[in-house]
Amino acid sequence: MATTTPANSPRRDELLEKAYRYVLQRGVGDLSLRPLAAAVGSSPRVLLFLFGSKAALVQALLTRARADELELLKELQSRTDGGDLAGAAAELWQWLAAEEHGALLRLWVEGYARSLIDPDGPWGDFAQATVRDWLKVLADAQPPRARGSAAGEAERTLVLAVLRGALLDLLATGDVERTTNAIDRQLGLLASA
Repeated sequence: MATTTPANSPRRDELLEKAYRYVLQRGVGDLSLRPLAAAVGSSPRVLLFLFGSKAALVQALLTRARADELELLKELQSRTDGGDLAGAAAELWQWLAAEEHGALLRLWVEGYARSLIDPDGPWGDFAQATVRDWLKVLADAQPPRARGSAAGEAERTLVLAVLRGALLDLLATGDVERTTNAIDRQLGLLASA
C-alpha cells in the first residue's frame, strides 16, 4: 500500500520550523537525518514520512530560508519610491551587516553555492531565483526610465555584485567596519554618477 506525503500538517510545519532553526546553526551541507530528528524531537522515519525524502526536506528548508529573504525584500520594496537605488542598497546592506542575520546569511551562501555545484539536486535553481529576486528589488528602486535600459540593468547588477561580494567578505572576516566603508564608498560613487 502506497503512502502519500502530507502536503501540510501542523506537525510538519512544527518540525520544519525546528529543523530550520537547527540548520541555521549547523548548515545543510552535511545534514544527517538521525541527529536532526533527535534535535527536533522526532525520528528519521517521521521526517521521511512528512517530507517524502531527505532531498525534499532540504528543499523545504531552503524554501523556508528564502521566505525570510523574500520578507526582507518585500519590506524594502514597500519603502522605496523608485528613484534611489543607492538608498535602497544602503538599507539592504544595513540588514545584511546586522549580526542577528548572520546564521540566515550563512545558510543562504551555502544554498547558493550548492545550487551552483549541484543544479539538479535539492538546491535546484536557488542561486538563480535569488539573483532574480534581488535584481527585481533593485530595479524597483531605480527611476522608471532606468529600469528597462541596458545601463539600468548594468547598474543594478553592479550593486548586487558589490553587496554580495562585501557580504561574503563580512561573513568570512566579521569586519563590519571595513566592509561597510567599502559599501559606503561604492554607493557614494553611484549616487554622484
